[in-house]
Amino acid sequence: MSQPYSRASAEAAAWLARLQGDARTPAREAAFQDWLRADPAHQSAFERATDIWADLPGAALLLDEPPVRAPRPTPLPVAGPRRRLPLHQLALAASLLIAIGIGSFLWLSRPSAYSTAIGEQKVATLEDGSRIALNTDSSVEVRYDPAQRLVELEHGEAMFEVAHNTARPFIVRAGDKQVRAVGTSFVVRREGKEVTVTLLQGKVVVTDIRPAVRRIAPTYLNPGERLRAQPEGAVRVDAQPAEIATAWRRGQAMFSDTPLADAVTELNRYGGPRLVVDDPRLAALRVSGVFATNDTGEFARAVAALHGLRIEQTGQTMHIVR
Repeated sequence: MSQPYSRASAEAAAWLARLQGDARTPAREAAFQDWLRADPAHQSAFERATDIWADLPGAALLLDEPPVRAPRPTPLPVAGPRRRLPLHQLALAASLLIAIGIGSFLWLSRPSAYSTAIGEQKVATLEDGSRIALNTDSSVEVRYDPAQRLVELEHGEAMFEVAHNTARPFIVRAGDKQVRAVGTSFVVRREGKEVTVTLLQGKVVVTDIRPAVRRIAPTYLNPGERLRAQPEGAVRVDAQPAEIATAWRRGQAMFSDTPLADAVTELNRYGGPRLVVDDPRLAALRVSGVFATNDTGEFARAVAALHGLRIEQTGQTMHIVR
């Protein structure tokens, strides 16, 4: 090939195949137009792919249907008639186009993975400009294709800032739950089978993707609302201020009348000396305040001073006791 194989070439070949026959829907047309406008290189790449397709007499037979000319952008100026492929190159071109089509679909669907270790945070910018901020000990897998943007939250917590694209929805799956957004920002947390979704801006709809419960009505969240899904399937929606939901982005944990046991569990996620509360009566004490996530010792000392407790440290474990 006269030009190196590129991302634009892969996407152009994929779009050419997707826009044939019954696969050509209004939603797909709109997504295609968005793709064309996203980068001037897309128009040139699609022109090249369309020209090769038109020069292959057997191209339509590959689809088992009459040839359908894919929608083309505004024609570019040409100096002369289009060059036709010599007959002895047709077989090679056909093989090349098939390989490009298959290869581009595989290339576009190849997942990308992002993860953080305990105590680490990371921000990843995706190909469409969307951003994922990963909290401590978290992992996501990203899979984009021309029809949708799919992210699987395998475990942990992530904040999503979604680039607007109505024709290509942004979907986050966490366990049994699926969050669908277009252009918005939200936080998803997955701990075992428990899933929490907090909407910061825009709109999202949360659905259960288990086949047995798909008749349950989806839940639409407004900014400042938090959905909490328990393992047994129970869903509860309450208020969650953005400054609390995103405190970890600032290296903080914010508690408001929170049981000590829950506060200890939260801070232990970030590493450092491990906090332990063995006494159930102490575990039920209420805690309020803002604490650094990278200093569990400071938290333990503050709680001990407030409630007249003691700290017994063994190695990297701090027991809060009477």
